[in-house]
Amino acid sequence: MSTPVVLFTTDVRSFDDYVWHCTPQTYLEAVLDVARAMPVCLPSFGARLDLDAVLDRVDGVVATGSKSNVHPSHYGVTATADMGPFDEARDATSLPLIRRAIERGIPLLAICRGIQELNVALGGTLVSEVQDQPGRMDHRFPPAPTQDGRFAIRHDVEIVAGGCLGRLVAPGAIAVNSLHRQAVGRLSDRLVVEAAAPDGTIEAVSVRDAPGFTLGVQWHPEYWAASDGPSQAILTGFGAAVAEFAGRR
Repeated sequence: MSTPVVLFTTDVRSFDDYVWHCTPQTYLEAVLDVARAMPVCLPSFGARLDLDAVLDRVDGVVATGSKSNVHPSHYGVTATADMGPFDEARDATSLPLIRRAIERGIPLLAICRGIQELNVALGGTLVSEVQDQPGRMDHRFPPAPTQDGRFAIRHDVEIVAGGCLGRLVAPGAIAVNSLHRQAVGRLSDRLVVEAAAPDGTIEAVSVRDAPGFTLGVQWHPEYWAASDGPSQAILTGFGAAVAEFAGRR
């Protein structure tokens, strides 16, 4: 069987007098080296894309994290400057991509911004500045001088036994990293909680009655997928789902 292909969402950035459609290397390497699939990037051209034509050719989808946030208009909230930065070209691409991948049973792994996109795509809302909410922890990245420090594993989440995530890692608490200002607000009726932080923040979800593997996590398993057991288990589990899907084509 040929190597399965996994499609990645992209951020739109402007620098050097060009507009770039890009994905961080850590996600690509985690899928290539741990999930054992070939990563390809989808440009964020929104309605100009024929998503079904693309999805006909891939075996999995990863919605990545990003510095940008989903525009609040997608969940019925008026945007303010402090809720940004935004990437509306990505929103116009990733939200319908997520819905269509789920409908078609294509394995989906949604990370950080990705879990927020997943919730919004299915009718949920987000909460901004989690650290300012009563009783909540500070989930933003620590003020460290290196990427390893920013992505350090530093707080526990409690895994729901028997769920999608609970079948990949042992039930109970696992330690994860945390680099986000926003989080799931009102959970979509189509989503099931798979893990939560000690302050109640939803940290992982799956799609109720989804025809294929669908998992969203608020933390960053891609960063430590080569060395951290739970992170590796998530990428390996996703890779197995992708390979199984590819084998059924």
